[in-house]
Amino acid sequence: MAKRNECHYDELMGFFYNNSVGPRKDEWVSTQLTLVQVVGSLACCFILFSNAMVIAAVITNKRFHYPFYYLLANLAASDFLAGIAYVYLMFNTGDVSRELTVSGYFFRQGLLDTSLSASLANLLVIALERYISVMNWKVHSNLTKRRVTLLIVLVWAISIFMGTVPSLGWHCICNLDDCSKLAPIFSRSYLIFWSLSNLMLFLVMVCIYVRIYTYVLRKTSVLTPHTSGSMNRKRTPIKLIKTVMVVLGAFVFCWTPGLIVLLLDGLNCEKCKVMSFKRWLLLLAVLNSVMNPCIYSYKDEEMWTTIKNLLRCIGNGTRRQRSSKANARPLSSAQETGTSQPPSEEAKTDDQGMLKS
Repeated sequence: MAKRNECHYDELMGFFYNNSVGPRKDEWVSTQLTLVQVVGSLACCFILFSNAMVIAAVITNKRFHYPFYYLLANLAASDFLAGIAYVYLMFNTGDVSRELTVSGYFFRQGLLDTSLSASLANLLVIALERYISVMNWKVHSNLTKRRVTLLIVLVWAISIFMGTVPSLGWHCICNLDDCSKLAPIFSRSYLIFWSLSNLMLFLVMVCIYVRIYTYVLRKTSVLTPHTSGSMNRKRTPIKLIKTVMVVLGAFVFCWTPGLIVLLLDGLNCEKCKVMSFKRWLLLLAVLNSVMNPCIYSYKDEEMWTTIKNLLRCIGNGTRRQRSSKANARPLSSAQETGTSQPPSEEAKTDDQGMLKS
């Protein structure tokens, strides 16, 4: 019988699962595991491919060398990392998770927490950049490349910190009574901190976008009587409003349920049955990384055109590669040995006629 106030760094994760949720109470059903892995794999393939295309589009198209698109590329990079983290999680869960060491579990969860924190922080920074632009009624803000670089570094510094906090000491390895159910070596107090801090960021984003929404409506009502001949000024506020509504809807749908469940687990809610929701809520949160390229990129006609051109270049390069391989095929045995049949008399006559002409 292990002592409750004794540190257990040398134990495998099965020990902590038995302590927090009981023996095999969180065991995967084979069909459930297969379904989650299939859906998750398809989602991750799309996340990796689409976000790689967004990053490539921003790099190759000089029209995207503005603060918003630099931040967009950083969001794509964080979502790309989320895809990698979720693939790693899918194949280190179920029975495999019970065989993980403490350091292995910290790495698995830290990678996921870092990527999701980076996605959330990038969404917040993009909201601030959009706020600055809209308040000045400009397409792009006046942020310098240096400031954008500092923002990107700050985003990743905060995200890495959030992902490594449990391994730095905020855990329950030495206090088993404080262990959570969803993360068996994480302290319940840390889950409360994690969920509340993210919910606060969510509220900040809501306030920013509500402010943008009201400002655009007011500005549009003032400009409409004087801009009957200008379609660009009318279209810009409409696009902004649509984007704001889609962003808010996707974020609320994907993130809020998981954050609430984490908060309930941190509060040690015994009647909430948090274990029955954890896998699906995690998958729902990761699906936000699927939606981000669509919302922030494919609604932009220039971005979509650039991505299509990149896909054509990839397709043409593949075809050229196949063609070069076909042309480089070895000669047939007849050609190699010089035993091919001599040309017919008709062919000789045609060749002579061509030479004369």
